[in-house]
Amino acid sequence: MTPKGRIRRTAAALAVLISVVALAGCGIRTTRIPVDAGPAPSRAACEVSGDDITPRAQLQGIPVRVYLVCASQLASVDRTAEVPEARAGDHVLVAQALLEELQRAPSAQEQAAGFTTYVRESLSLSGARAGDPAGTLRLSSQPEDLPGPGLAQLVCTFAESRAATTDGPVLLGGPGEYPPRRYQCSTATKERPEETVPTLGPVPSASP
Repeated sequence: MTPKGRIRRTAAALAVLISVVALAGCGIRTTRIPVDAGPAPSRAACEVSGDDITPRAQLQGIPVRVYLVCASQLASVDRTAEVPEARAGDHVLVAQALLEELQRAPSAQEQAAGFTTYVRESLSLSGARAGDPAGTLRLSSQPEDLPGPGLAQLVCTFAESRAATTDGPVLLGGPGEYPPRRYQCSTATKERPEETVPTLGPVPSASP
């Protein structure tokens, strides 16, 4: 090896040594294994304070909590649904009002906090048909054909409101003859609404 070659090799080795020492001095351990640090932190606040509540919250009706999408997760916001208190026990009426709230574009304050909705404006809702189990809600589209986040919004909003007739899964069906299915709002649903909403399968028709 020529003197110049030895000098280049010594300089390269010295540069590597200096880099290792610098990293060690910063408290960073070197590794050859890729590290998954998770998604980059979001700047979305995902929270609307009481001072920022939209004027719609001053309307006459019942207080409700609906789930919107923020930073790729479900987060709740407080609204006022235009349902007379005297009819707050009508679960279909409450579900229709909640659907309208989910279809409504987030307010300026909610948008600034990072909220959005995936529930289609064309979607409509009705109650159980003949043969359906009590508490069934029928949508104008098959639930499985809806965007994943939109379905998650519906299921979690209905499950934690007066639209649910019992604690537990929400009974949703579509316009066809398929039996309704039981959809569950789980922690995973709120954390990853883009994935399939847990379903416990179809529900047998009610006895005539």
